[in-house]
Amino acid sequence: MTAPRLLEGLIDSADLRRRLTALVADGADGGNPAIRAKVLTILKEERAKTRDRVQRLLLADRRGVLCAERLSHVQDELIRVVYDFAVTHVYPVKNPSSAERLSVTAVGGYGRATLAPGSDIDLLFLLPYKQTPWGESVVEYILYMLWDLGLKVGHATRNVEECIRLSRSDLTIRTAILEARWIWGDRPLFDELTVRFDQEVVQGTGREYIAAKLAERDERHKRQGMSRYLVEPNIKEAKGGLRDLQTLFWIAKYFYRVKDARDLIQAGVFSRAEYRRFERCDDFLWGIRCHMHFATNRAEERLSFDLQREIAARLGYVDKAGQRSVERFMKHYFLVAKDVGDLTLIFCAALEEEHVKQTPALNRLLGRFTRRRKPKVVGDGGPFVVDNARINVADPTVFERDPVNLIRIFHEADRHNLDFHPDALQLMTRSLRLIDEAVRNDEGANRLFVDVVASRHSPERILRRMNETGVLGRFVPEFGKVVAMMQFNMYHHYTVDEHLLRTIGELSAIEKGAIKDEVPLATELFPGIQNRKVIYVATFLHDIAKGRPEDHSLYGGKIARKLGPRFGLTPAETETVAWLVENHLVMSSVAQGRDLNDRRTIETFAEIVQSPERLRLLHCLTVADIRAVGPGVFNGWKGQLLRTLYYETEPFLAGGHSQVTRDQRVAGAKRELCDRLVGWSEEDKKAYVERHYAPYWLRVDIARKIEHATFIREATRDRKHLATSVMPHIFEGVTEITVLADDHPRLLSAIAGACAVAGANIVDAQIYTTTDGLALDTIFVGREFPDDADERRRGQRITALIEKTLTGVERLPEQVEQKKGLVKARLKAFQIPTDVMVNNAWSDRFTVIEVSGLDRPGLLFDLTREISDLNLNIASAHVATFGERAVDVFYVTDLIGHKVESRSREKTIREHLVRAFDGPSREAARKPAA
Repeated sequence: MTAPRLLEGLIDSADLRRRLTALVADGADGGNPAIRAKVLTILKEERAKTRDRVQRLLLADRRGVLCAERLSHVQDELIRVVYDFAVTHVYPVKNPSSAERLSVTAVGGYGRATLAPGSDIDLLFLLPYKQTPWGESVVEYILYMLWDLGLKVGHATRNVEECIRLSRSDLTIRTAILEARWIWGDRPLFDELTVRFDQEVVQGTGREYIAAKLAERDERHKRQGMSRYLVEPNIKEAKGGLRDLQTLFWIAKYFYRVKDARDLIQAGVFSRAEYRRFERCDDFLWGIRCHMHFATNRAEERLSFDLQREIAARLGYVDKAGQRSVERFMKHYFLVAKDVGDLTLIFCAALEEEHVKQTPALNRLLGRFTRRRKPKVVGDGGPFVVDNARINVADPTVFERDPVNLIRIFHEADRHNLDFHPDALQLMTRSLRLIDEAVRNDEGANRLFVDVVASRHSPERILRRMNETGVLGRFVPEFGKVVAMMQFNMYHHYTVDEHLLRTIGELSAIEKGAIKDEVPLATELFPGIQNRKVIYVATFLHDIAKGRPEDHSLYGGKIARKLGPRFGLTPAETETVAWLVENHLVMSSVAQGRDLNDRRTIETFAEIVQSPERLRLLHCLTVADIRAVGPGVFNGWKGQLLRTLYYETEPFLAGGHSQVTRDQRVAGAKRELCDRLVGWSEEDKKAYVERHYAPYWLRVDIARKIEHATFIREATRDRKHLATSVMPHIFEGVTEITVLADDHPRLLSAIAGACAVAGANIVDAQIYTTTDGLALDTIFVGREFPDDADERRRGQRITALIEKTLTGVERLPEQVEQKKGLVKARLKAFQIPTDVMVNNAWSDRFTVIEVSGLDRPGLLFDLTREISDLNLNIASAHVATFGERAVDVFYVTDLIGHKVESRSREKTIREHLVRAFDGPSREAARKPAA
């Protein structure tokens, strides 16, 4: 608890009482509405003044817990002043009966004497045995005054007996009373409550309370996403947040009946160092929470991207080499969250082991097993024992005698599928200094470590424990540098270390066939991988160089070449690992941003990959990597693109790509379609195949060719020059929309605009022109509904808007402009420079334009309109979004079908597309100057 002197001077309650008393000095009725209004005005001014003072103090001293205590102190004084005014000047009682007593008590978080700027004020109005008109009036006066001050007040009015009875059956009420704190009024009433609560509720119920609180904590973690390394964490409720520290203290207070967290040292729960760690975590988290509430002027608990920059500045973080200030701040946050996890893990596990291991219900809750009478010895030389299905050290000197045991214990835990005993976890954390260069270079230690990384059991679980204890970062210092490292973007959902561990977990799931329905090709390919150790090590290292000024893929390759020999890899294995690390983004980039039906795309990718084995390795690593980015990032459409790239590239690497000429492939594709067109006359077949140019035959799969043939035939029969169709694809997670219309340069732009207005996200587009002047455009939009019927109706609403746009019924520019104003608040937190590349080497037939920058509504509409204005024809468009970053790729020709070869023309394209991306609306830009 903070020393009283640090709270002095925040609010002069004596002066405040004098000012309020002066309002009724001439005998005026304190309950008069005019007097009440003046009271409220004075209190509002005082509250605003003190809050401003507390915020300035927080910015100056950066002491989070002290800020919360200052706010609580101010709130206490305001309540005391209001209470005194109510009982003295509004509802005075000359001869109060024993029933006309009232104790104002703080409960919940407010009961701990800590209060965030936007927190609820939780009050218990405590009565002796029944409510009286006087008590009801006083409570009502206090509550309405607090509400009119703009406070959120949670309250209950109960007598002592009701509090005892309800706290027996309701865990929330029990916890609230556990933290009850007297504020003002009748003190003996409060003392009676605390004595009876301790004797009649707490005694003998410690195990029951602990089990319930741990179950409540686990459920809360599940709601918040189970990871303490989410990049937009909930400061209060998330794993590793304030609520975890509070749960720890609730349990300790209930079980040990301590009044202050410091008492946990004397109770033997924490060492002095662990208690200091507890204090540092509590202070840091409280500081962030108070800053968030002050910055937003509301009870904001989610540390969102748009808040992170401001809080980092408030806390004094600055940019340093390789990391922005916001990333340094968030790394500090995640290290604190990790410390909270360590403290709660050791504390709760030790508590369960020490005090409640005989309780069957709790043992079932925690997944424990019956203790063996004689612990089983494991490990060479018997340094470890199995204790209650958990691995433990045989004696406290195990790591001192042989520091390699700090690695060996994880190997044995993996081998025997054991969890860790709290004593072992605590001893490991305290023995980290033993991991020095000798241990890091020990051949046996490295062999054991690689066995864990490439385990066939549960490598993610063991590596996570290794990371939580700090052993992983000490044994592999390069990994230690990315522990708790956050990347300030919307694409990555986790810190770098958490992402690496999750990628290992995804790879293991692929190998076991656990997700074969979602990633069928990767599951099929994995058994054919010749050296599984190589892909697991590469997966562990693929983002190891994040946070450095250099390109993390290239620098990661250098780290892989350094660590490979240390890990016992052969030169060939080391080189393969380094290649995978250097190229781990290539397959995803090509699949999502290039035309996979363009021969040059496949040839270039095949030149990078060079062998079928590397292609298998890269495909499995890419799938695991994308899936570990965050929930929903990997979808069926991305999986389909990766599979298509694999299937197109594999024949090149196998040497089969040059056996058939282009003309022969076109002719073969025509024959294949004709053979499938059942019920068509030979004359109709011949006429139809002549309507498509060669690129169509080489780039479209047979299933879509058949669909297109039926679609175009029906439109021709009905003499339609504008027709649309909708086809949901549940596995790929997209809906295919096909538009047949008279060809003109702005067709794709009109389609993109209609989709923008409809809120549909285009992920890919293919554009074909028929020999008789029609355009056959196929776009793929992200799926919104799980049910095909619902999704089809949505697609039909989109196509209806497309048709209205193309027939002139709807005017898009104004509607798209309105959508641009709806930029998500999260996007406003980011600044990404716009980059436009014009490349003629990526395709034999087309100029490829790649535009990247900050995503926004209507972007594709603006870009395609600008490309049309530049007199360019778009053959295909590939749209990818990586969080806040959009990467749009267009395959284009000039109006006569040639590449753009002129340097000055390329410069003009870049300038116009940067303007379309960044500048004002094109309509505004075109207006003549006044």
